[in-house]
Amino acid sequence: MTHPYLALEHPIRLAHRGSRILWPENTLAAFHGAVELGCVYIETDVRITHDDVVVVFHDATLERVTNGAGLVREWRFAELARLDAAYHFDPAGGHPFRSTGVAISSLEEVLLTFPHVHFNIDIKGPGMEWHVAEVIRRLKREDSTLIGSFHDRRLSRYRRIMGDAVATSAGPLTAGAMWLASRVGRTLRSPVAAYQLPFDSPARIDARLVAAVHAAGAQLHVWTVNEAGDMARLLDLGVDGIVTDRPDVLNRVMAERWGR
Repeated sequence: MTHPYLALEHPIRLAHRGSRILWPENTLAAFHGAVELGCVYIETDVRITHDDVVVVFHDATLERVTNGAGLVREWRFAELARLDAAYHFDPAGGHPFRSTGVAISSLEEVLLTFPHVHFNIDIKGPGMEWHVAEVIRRLKREDSTLIGSFHDRRLSRYRRIMGDAVATSAGPLTAGAMWLASRVGRTLRSPVAAYQLPFDSPARIDARLVAAVHAAGAQLHVWTVNEAGDMARLLDLGVDGIVTDRPDVLNRVMAERWGR
């Protein structure tokens, strides 16, 4: 049975951190921009602060994105919220969002701001499973969130907490096992709703893998795909979702194919 998370559209357009290219990543500004382009799925990342607030942020440290420094987990949320989360965003010169009030947001704020968006949430820090689950349960977002991680054990712990109420993606070990099974025309039964694989090894994503994932009753999503030609090739293979920094380009590709 398909999880309700996957029901809004097919193929799924997943705006990667809102977009790292069009707006300051993982911010309300980026998410608003993606929604204005028609995206109903957004990929994002979460970490935890010193005072146990789950925040929407990718890196372990603050320097690349903000005007702060140090580890996210060593800051209290009230202090983080005063930083400029668009400080280094400079796609074409001039830092267009700097000092405009773009801040680091809590996961709770994001989910409340976008009640109709389905979020693909990558748990980045260790020991966060209970904290993330608590936010999702309290806000009743079980049907509109999918949890991913680069750590299979982290995902297993999350599934023990939430059961099958919240969709999850495959960790690296499970994804690797599925790929090996697909080489011999087989599939792999697992409790995941989606296999989300990187595009940096495009030869690994082929018709055999698509067939194996579908035979397991799951979807195949590919990240991060920013070129129109690559998007078209993957759609031709039958992938179920594309994670992109260029939702505008993906919209054009889909409009050319299906008039949408």
